[in-house]
Amino acid sequence: MSTSPSQTLAERPTRVRYWVIVFAVTLAAVTYIDRVAISFAAPSIRRELGLTAVQMGWVFAAFNWAYAMFEIPGGYLGDWIGPRKVLMRIVLWWSTFTAATGWAWSFPALLGTRFLFGAGEAGCFPNVAKVFTTWLPDRERVRAQGIMWLSARWAGAFTPLLVAWVMGLVGWRHAFEIFGCLGVVWAVLFFLWFRDDPMQNPKLNAAERELLRGSSKMASGHGDVPWGRLARSRQVWMLCGQFFCLNYGWWFYVTWLPTYLREARHVEIVSAALLSMLPLFCGGLGNPACVLLTRVVTRRTGSVAKARRLMGYLGFAGASTFVLVSTTFRDPLLAMLAIGMASFSNDLVMPGAWTAAMDVGGKYAGTVSGTMNMVGNIGGAMAPLAIGYMLAWSHSNWNLTFYISAAVYAMGILFWAFLDPVTPIEQEA
Repeated sequence: MSTSPSQTLAERPTRVRYWVIVFAVTLAAVTYIDRVAISFAAPSIRRELGLTAVQMGWVFAAFNWAYAMFEIPGGYLGDWIGPRKVLMRIVLWWSTFTAATGWAWSFPALLGTRFLFGAGEAGCFPNVAKVFTTWLPDRERVRAQGIMWLSARWAGAFTPLLVAWVMGLVGWRHAFEIFGCLGVVWAVLFFLWFRDDPMQNPKLNAAERELLRGSSKMASGHGDVPWGRLARSRQVWMLCGQFFCLNYGWWFYVTWLPTYLREARHVEIVSAALLSMLPLFCGGLGNPACVLLTRVVTRRTGSVAKARRLMGYLGFAGASTFVLVSTTFRDPLLAMLAIGMASFSNDLVMPGAWTAAMDVGGKYAGTVSGTMNMVGNIGGAMAPLAIGYMLAWSHSNWNLTFYISAAVYAMGILFWAFLDPVTPIEQEA
């Protein structure tokens, strides 16, 4: 029996679409557990494999270089064949090499494993952006990004305690094997439930189908990505520039931070695990704060673009300032509180940046967000490597690394000043 328009209007939409947020949240949590685990295990890995600070910097950076190299192909595949098949491949691949991290026997083996881990994970969040673009109406996408990144950051925040506990039970090698199993479970459940086109899910009622009718049109394959238009687009370049600055500063929190606490602040291992939680915990809070503030500013100004730019300005300015402030404290707790506020400011930018990539990309959201994340991860790759060299050259002058991060954060303000975060590339003049 067909449903009349009046019946559709009177009917309350089902909430089947929110399951994509649940899957995104759990995926983000697994992703950050697997990413952050190596930063806390780094001192044990360095001792067992005899690695220098520069070699550990290369290990941290290997993930990001591979992630950056394969990010555009991963996002493009999501636009072309759909995120269902792509995310299944991505999660199984990275789970395998998460486990393989525990099998490394030398510096080259560890370096190669982390490179392959990064290559496999590339395209994850661009494909999640594609899922949100097709499964959620416009007004729900910023909130979905905020919820997802909150979950990702908090999963990363509690990872040091989780890793410390698991490593205490089975050692760092078997800990990575355990963490690798989490992704396999997610991949199987996601593949069985998810469909690229929400209209193929029989549990949506007529009202929810009507709500998603416009966004679902972007679910079909789009192999004809306008590469030339992307290369000429100012929005795409500005998105990439600001994400480079954001990732350069942020990757310190999930790579060198535990080492900094142990070597520069002389904090014991348990206290280091607790203090390492602060930046990611505070960063998680920055995401819902961004969503709330964006909503308030949009309501008062009537401009989504102004609201997103304001979050960009506040986020980068705050992150730069608090990174510098952290160097003035002798007390490790006060220094970490300042770093936590820098991370909070960092994540005031995140939901707006990803939603801007979705809006600018439109039906090519996977490719555009993949391009943005590729350049961001080049910044993420440069940071731990540069820190390793700076520590070697300056005889472990950690303040120098903070000054450079603050300067890079400040540059992000300029990119947001010239970014139009709402106009699709198809309409760009």
